[in-house]
Amino acid sequence: MKNQRPRNTFCGRTRRDFLHTMGGGFTSLALAGLLEKDGFFTNQLVAADGKTAWKSPMEPKHPHFAAKAKHVIFLFMYGGPSHVDTFDYKPKLYPLDGKTLEVKTFGRGGHKKQGRVVGPKWTFDKYGQCGKEVSTLFPHLAKHVDDIAFIHSMTADSPIHGSAMLMMNSGHLLSGHPSLGSWVNYGLGTMNQNLPGYVVMLDKTGGPISGAKNWTSGYMPASYQGTVFRPRGTPILDLKNANRMSRKEQRTLLNHLNHFNNAHLADRVDNSNLSARIASYELAFKMQTTAPEAVDIENEPEQVKEIYGINHDQTKDFGKKCLLARRLVERGVRFIQIYSGGSHNDDNWDAHGDLEKNHNYHAGNTDKPIAGLIQDLKDRGMLDETLIIWGGEFGRQPTAEYAKGTGRDHNAYGFTMWMAGGGIKGGVSVGETDELGSAAVRNRYEVKHLHATVLHQLGLHPNNLTYFYAGLDRRLVGVEGAEPIHQLI
Repeated sequence: MKNQRPRNTFCGRTRRDFLHTMGGGFTSLALAGLLEKDGFFTNQLVAADGKTAWKSPMEPKHPHFAAKAKHVIFLFMYGGPSHVDTFDYKPKLYPLDGKTLEVKTFGRGGHKKQGRVVGPKWTFDKYGQCGKEVSTLFPHLAKHVDDIAFIHSMTADSPIHGSAMLMMNSGHLLSGHPSLGSWVNYGLGTMNQNLPGYVVMLDKTGGPISGAKNWTSGYMPASYQGTVFRPRGTPILDLKNANRMSRKEQRTLLNHLNHFNNAHLADRVDNSNLSARIASYELAFKMQTTAPEAVDIENEPEQVKEIYGINHDQTKDFGKKCLLARRLVERGVRFIQIYSGGSHNDDNWDAHGDLEKNHNYHAGNTDKPIAGLIQDLKDRGMLDETLIIWGGEFGRQPTAEYAKGTGRDHNAYGFTMWMAGGGIKGGVSVGETDELGSAAVRNRYEVKHLHATVLHQLGLHPNNLTYFYAGLDRRLVGVEGAEPIHQLI
């Protein structure tokens, strides 16, 4: 019975699909005519001064309500930073170092009921008017705690890097779903027709596990997927003209190509892939002149380069990415994601062996640049409209995976992320993990609540932002929906 057709199907289609197509199809014919008459179709060529021009599907759209933020910068600490060594102070852990305790954990080592405690390796000091305790790992960032809201009770659905990464980026454990940046651009459209609405910058050692699945547009048109930028040299690979073709020759070629693609598109009810391809050709043509200028940081004042740490070897790479993020925000890019940590375990925050060496290295690379980003945005009056997110796919256990060493196992039961700017309250901490930092015990939040908060600050109702696919109205926050974290707003 393996190949038996499911019940309630007709010609290989479910009853739901059939009724949706036929029932909605008749009324949509009249609507289509009205929209076409008024030029509402975004996948058409429109006349302008006798020339053809592509009208992008990324045109600006209206938010559901007044937005606090216009842009998002997601600083992704790939590998899972240890919350109890960074921002979640647990004084009772220090004297327990090396002792075996009864504690429920679930990480790479599987389910365990006890483990060897790894005491925190750094001290904590109080900072700001809020008196927030921050590890000595982040001396520069600690000075900005009054601008930051800490979420100490985040949870994830998986303690495995690949699936947890997909969950944090797309709201699902399985690949094929649109990422957060895609949902943002789908809901709001672009603010700059000459640059991508969604930019990704990878660690110098390479990309994270699963690669482009983390910034895919999934079942949405490809025009909503992330574009990988490089902070030096040619910002986007293969962007230059081939065979020394002039701009005029290339424009003529694209006009002819658009003419035939549009004729092919007119014969199709829906061909989002072709629509996205035409849009990408036009965007690439514009980016040939705008992208190099956007990534050119050489003319930035020396004092600006200094606060990002660009003049220091350890912070130069991540500092350039943070400064480039600010420049892209100035130029209207909606969503920017910067990765700290590459594909190899030694190159990311996944500290199973030597915790001190690992976190000293990665925190040292990122602390000053991130503090510089906050300060620079604040000085320019841009922090209020730019939402910054910091965190990884999960946290670390208070216990070790191995019999020896200072490393910690994965922890999806409770970890810390923080947000700043974009209408988020500063100097607050919400949620709490237990006294060992092993699990969230108060105001427990899931990834969907973080996503709902981001959408809300951008003026998008998380439960009303939908995309119809495979017979369902899909949501970033799942079919059950989610509310934002109101304590942060």
